[in-house]
Amino acid sequence: MAVDATMPSVVTSAAATTTTSSSSTGTTSSNSTTGLASNFQTFLTLLTTQLQNQNPLDPLDTNQFTAQLVQFAQVEQQLKQNDQLASLVALQKTAQSTQALNFVGSTVAVDGSTVAFNGSATWNLNSAKDANATITISNSAGQEVYNGGYSLKSGNASFVWDGKGNDGTQWPPGNYKMTVTAKDSQGQPVTVSTEIQGVVDSVDLTASPALLSMGGNNYTVDQIKRVIRNNTTTSTSSS
Repeated sequence: MAVDATMPSVVTSAAATTTTSSSSTGTTSSNSTTGLASNFQTFLTLLTTQLQNQNPLDPLDTNQFTAQLVQFAQVEQQLKQNDQLASLVALQKTAQSTQALNFVGSTVAVDGSTVAFNGSATWNLNSAKDANATITISNSAGQEVYNGGYSLKSGNASFVWDGKGNDGTQWPPGNYKMTVTAKDSQGQPVTVSTEIQGVVDSVDLTASPALLSMGGNNYTVDQIKRVIRNNTTTSTSSS
């Protein structure tokens, strides 16, 4: 009976400690792990007090305490993993920025058909088989500025346009789009993919991920298909 008489007073004191700890944690919680550790210590204090003052005729369920301990450990581990993941993400962003800076001044190729022309424009073509192609170049207004035939071999090829139309007109700098239609020796359509090629002018490191500027257009590092070390080409349009 003496145990039962003292238990409410002790448990109330432990509960008050829990309330005080929770209130203090709520006002200063800038770190979840610190708050969890404080609550965990409070929980252990309450658990020890309850074990010391348990009713011998109705003992506390130890399985329940074990489950609560496991839950605390799992939550703490998850919080630590979140912190580690945040650190990994920050390191990856730094690595991406460093990688992006390496492309400044390099000639790269990305998927696309519209290129910024300023003196010359280069498209990379890829055909699954040998084909006879018709290449059409249009300006930003949709006006056709060049049209010509081109013999494609299976694989990659490059087409460089000097800015001259079929009539010899020199077109001004701007964005120009290439359209390719091709057929094989049996007259069946052949799909030809196009890549645009240019020099990376600058990198915007404030963007996430970092953006490479090429001819006034922005691209991410993962859009780069290849880096061209020399500007050797296989075809140039003629007037």
